[in-house]
Amino acid sequence: MADLRMPTATYICPQDGTRAGAASTAWCCPVCRGPWDLDTGPRAPVALGALAGRVNSLWRYAEALPLDGAAVSLGEGRTPLVPLTGHVSAKLDFLMPTLSFKDRGAVMLAELARRLSPDRVVADSSGNAGTAVAAYCARAGLPCTVYVPEGTSPKKTEQIRAHGARLETVPGGREATAAAARAAADVPGTFYASHVFNPYFLHGTKTYVYEIWEELGGTLPDAIAVPVGNGTLLLGAALATSELLAQGLIDRRPALIAVQAEAVSPLAAAFHAGAEDLPDTAAPVLATLAEGIAIPRPPRARQILAAVRESGGTFLTVTEDQVRAAQRDLAARGFFVETTGVACWAAVGGETGRSVVVPLCGAGLKTGLAP
Repeated sequence: MADLRMPTATYICPQDGTRAGAASTAWCCPVCRGPWDLDTGPRAPVALGALAGRVNSLWRYAEALPLDGAAVSLGEGRTPLVPLTGHVSAKLDFLMPTLSFKDRGAVMLAELARRLSPDRVVADSSGNAGTAVAAYCARAGLPCTVYVPEGTSPKKTEQIRAHGARLETVPGGREATAAAARAAADVPGTFYASHVFNPYFLHGTKTYVYEIWEELGGTLPDAIAVPVGNGTLLLGAALATSELLAQGLIDRRPALIAVQAEAVSPLAAAFHAGAEDLPDTAAPVLATLAEGIAIPRPPRARQILAAVRESGGTFLTVTEDQVRAAQRDLAARGFFVETTGVACWAAVGGETGRSVVVPLCGAGLKTGLAP
């Protein structure tokens, strides 16, 4: 019989301290309507020597994950770490089952939803998170609706439909799409598989760093570069480095290098202005090839900025020409990666002073070669 143990962690609002049981389908703090964090209580450390022979997926890091006895999996995780230069290595997360790193968080949301048995699951996405949630809901036998903005890559929408999810195309941009999904999420019996608001997603993306730590024999590079829109990979990386440091499994925290497209870089601007949050007035949103990180007002902005500062890291931005050049350069090296997924290589590929890992987050087949 499938494991149906209810989650034991507690949702907590980072803004006002409001708490809710994680067995609830409340998708946001009822007081401020902001995203949840997760209080997992004390967890045993992941013992490096105990990993040999464990399941070959991200569920191998069971001690670090907030759900016990998982049943949903497509074999996600354990992606290769490949040197690109003498200082920069790439983690090939485009080799995930749905061809993007979003599988790391989607599997956690699908497993959580399976235990809560909702009438429906809804998600919103510019493409990759939607395809991942659709695939894992199919694996879990859950009905799923994915909201996407008009103009989303046809290859991504085809993949969402192929997994059996209902597709809702929303006029306007990413924020209009999120608003439509959140309105649907307020209907009773709905589980909102939000890669932004639900912290279980972050506890999935943190396995990205646990895998690097395992691959490097219990150490981490000097810096970890990640593309940042809503910040789900960066915040997962921050979670992992904090846990590993607190448990004495690393002796220093790597710097987090957050990369944004110059055309849509609200967090980079706030960081370099010394701000703790985004200004009330949003900057104009311009078109960018890095569509997956074109987020004008990420709900976790304050947390993202704090995480980068606490790590001793920084924000970098890349131009459209740099994105084009980086995609072609990686392709010439044998890796065909979508335009969002090449942003970090564009930013730090010439690094010579320290060791850096960059994620190749999504397959080039999802968007094609940039014009």
